[in-house]
Amino acid sequence: MADVDIIKFIESKKNFIEMTIERYIPKEINQNNFKSKSRYDTDFKALNYGISKPLWDFLGYGGKRWRPVLFLLVSEALGADMRKVSDFLVIPEIAHNGTIIIDDIEDSAELRRGKPALHKAYGEDIAINCGNAMYFLPLQVIDEKKDEIPIDILYRIYSIYNEEMRNLHYGQALDISWHKGILKKEPNVNEYLQMTAFKTGTLARMAARLAVALSGKDEIMESKFGKFAESIGIAFQIQDDLLDLTTSEKDREAFGKSYGNDISEGKRSLAVIYSLINLENEKREILINILNSHTKDSKKIRGAIDIIKETGAIEFSRDTANKIVIESWKEIENELIDSNAKEYLKAFSEFLIKRKI
Repeated sequence: MADVDIIKFIESKKNFIEMTIERYIPKEINQNNFKSKSRYDTDFKALNYGISKPLWDFLGYGGKRWRPVLFLLVSEALGADMRKVSDFLVIPEIAHNGTIIIDDIEDSAELRRGKPALHKAYGEDIAINCGNAMYFLPLQVIDEKKDEIPIDILYRIYSIYNEEMRNLHYGQALDISWHKGILKKEPNVNEYLQMTAFKTGTLARMAARLAVALSGKDEIMESKFGKFAESIGIAFQIQDDLLDLTTSEKDREAFGKSYGNDISEGKRSLAVIYSLINLENEKREILINILNSHTKDSKKIRGAIDIIKETGAIEFSRDTANKIVIESWKEIENELIDSNAKEYLKAFSEFLIKRKI
């Protein structure tokens, strides 16, 4: 197979993903497509302003859509009936976007993908309700497919979703506790990796586990592919954190992201943790003070990034991300027959840790 243009491949799936989402979450809710029973009169204009409009405005901000692409690739690679299972891509993608809306509120973020964060555009009340609704709206797929998918598999789908959404909130709790300095304790490398497995790895793992279950494979295969996808998620987060440290101020703004945002938040990324472990006392204290001050001062942010770079933390983080993905790919490689889907899946995992945006 020729070299895979994975960016072009992901882009080619975006229209299909959006149409699938709209089938279950209409851009405009009305009497004909409303899934809940109304005893009295429902004010659809208010309902649309409170959920549909902000939800679709947020989806319109962009995003990589790599989780539903991962779901589709694993499903196809395992020989699933794509006509029956492809609609389930809605679950990890809408849940993911819901978590971002809530995350921006928790982080007091101003921007998301170059536009005002949803709580800045609509207010915190609408953003919180919309984000929370996005944890439940995609489960409509299960209701719609109950006559096509065996009941035992649908039960697995519910179980996977519940477990991974719990894990996601565990990861967020750890991340918040660390960057707020609540416990006056710095995490170590393995604690960071587990936090990231919970926070970022969980939705990738969910996508893969759903694909395996819907392909009719057993729980051993589900565990293997879940671990592979989790590794992609961890590596993706490591790379995302590195981009915050290595991309120029001008380029960050061009991508719609604030320069040094993770430093301002006091985020304990893998590079930060490695630096704190290896720095001498004086520079370690300087870095901790900058992180804990949540400064917006670009000079202090650049100073913190320079200290981090001196330790070799950038190289350590990249090596860690690569190692995690390579090792987990080896565990599933022989479970897949040779196919275009298999080649795309491998290229996809490599792309996520080498991307520049």
